[in-house]
Amino acid sequence: MNICYQADADLDQKIVKAVVRREPQIDFQTAFDAGLEGMKDLDVLALAARQYRILVSHDRKTMPDAFAQFITTNRSTGVLIVSRNLPLGTIIEELILIWSASSPSEWFDRIVQLPL
Repeated sequence: MNICYQADADLDQKIVKAVVRREPQIDFQTAFDAGLEGMKDLDVLALAARQYRILVSHDRKTMPDAFAQFITTNRSTGVLIVSRNLPLGTIIEELILIWSASSPSEWFDRIVQLPL
């Protein structure tokens, strides 16, 4: 089973497009396609977990607390917090590396900031 990504509503959509352009086999669902606009963090985490997707977000303010709360009663498929200050090329490389060199189970109940 390959890693699949879910873009949070706050994630720059250029990241999704660039990752998929570089590696078309990556399943990276946009926030729009998932209907995330206006959804609370806990609901976003639940949706990502139900679909076995790692959530990719820029949200360093509220997502870590929501994640901590979520994993007290649920299993998370993982969260990657991407700094807005990272160059687009670095973000693309990191996401492709994670996709190609790890398995989904390695990310369960983990929240990690990029770069690794």
